[in-house]
Amino acid sequence: MARKLGVSRQTIIAIENHKYNPTLELAMKMARLLERQVEDIFFLEE
Repeated sequence: MARKLGVSRQTIIAIENHKYNPTLELAMKMARLLERQVEDIFFLEE
């Protein structure tokens, strides 16, 4: 996934562990790759 998105494995791991919020561009690329809506993958925390 990291290679397909042009980011490091560490970036993907940080996103998965809620330690990094991706840019809008990266979030949209991830959604497209996973064939999902951005809202299905990322949630706003209050």
